[in-house]
Amino acid sequence: EYLMNVVDYLFEASNGEKQMELKQAIQELRKSDKRNFSQSFDLLISLKGIDVKKDNITTVVSIPNKVKDKKVCAFLSKRTEIVKTVTNLEFPKYKDAKELKRLVKNFDFFIAEAKLMPSVATAFGKALGPTGKMPSPQLGVLMSSDDNSIKQLLAKIDNSIKVRVREPAIKLSIGNEKMSDEQIISNVMAVYTGVVASLPTKKENIKSIMLKLTMSKPIKVEIK
Repeated sequence: EYLMNVVDYLFEASNGEKQMELKQAIQELRKSDKRNFSQSFDLLISLKGIDVKKDNITTVVSIPNKVKDKKVCAFLSKRTEIVKTVTNLEFPKYKDAKELKRLVKNFDFFIAEAKLMPSVATAFGKALGPTGKMPSPQLGVLMSSDDNSIKQLLAKIDNSIKVRVREPAIKLSIGNEKMSDEQIISNVMAVYTGVVASLPTKKENIKSIMLKLTMSKPIKVEIK
């Protein structure tokens, strides 16, 4: 409900403003007051005509330009130097609620060997499930745990955005000020296309689309 309230507030704040073309909106946002950090470009999509509990909308979108490095942890049967590893022999350690909470908080993504998934679900499911971080066949399950397979999956994760709709609004970071307009546009289009494809009645479920910088006012945009 919090995100929905924020999006509704932003929508009302920008109401009355004419929708802009995507490139025009990006250029306008770049005129905002400069901050002493690189702001992110955030895409806000307000939805309509969906039941978030019934429709269970979850998807993974591949983007052409990496937004940021992601912290990844792997559940494996043997340790690797490529990624932070929790071996199956260490699973009992995370029966401690504080240890489990710390692990889940410290990482953006979790991956796992396919053969360990039943044990991962038992040991970590209650913590990873609600946060949307449970390894999935879409992005997180390794059929082979050799170094090359792990590297390939990590590269895929770096260029992916996980979309999990828990209320009729989505807020996603799709770029930053250091990226070119063209990179921002291509990321926006990839995410928009992926989100639309995951919705029950596609574009009919889109109520409004806004783009903003971390500290700026939102601008309503038109995506055709």
